[in-house]
Amino acid sequence: MLGLKKIGGQSVKAGNYWNFSTGERIILEKDGILPGGSSVTYFKTHPLVILLASPILGLVYAVFLPFIGVFALLNVVFTKVLGGSISRLSKIATFGWRPAEAYLSGKKNDKGKRKEEKANHDNKETPKHE
Repeated sequence: MLGLKKIGGQSVKAGNYWNFSTGERIILEKDGILPGGSSVTYFKTHPLVILLASPILGLVYAVFLPFIGVFALLNVVFTKVLGGSISRLSKIATFGWRPAEAYLSGKKNDKGKRKEEKANHDNKETPKHE
């Protein structure tokens, strides 16, 4: 970045520093140390930048707020109408590809697995009662 982000307790040059989470503005007329601990973040910006950005961000929020409401309403309606059938359909239409699994010794087929289980079952010794 351009070095605009500063942390509380950091030694900085003179200027305007803004804490966007609290809206606090610190004006340093000469070099000094920003108040607060390491969890406090300040941005060095000119006051005109903040004044110009505020209405633009408010406009973006106002423009997209109706779309957010419409999409939330459609999500609720489709969930209620379809009753989760889309999620069931997506489970049916899977390809079976699981990239996290590795078959380094080969993938066993079902016939080999059944034979192996039967052999293990037959080889088990039954406990003898005395």
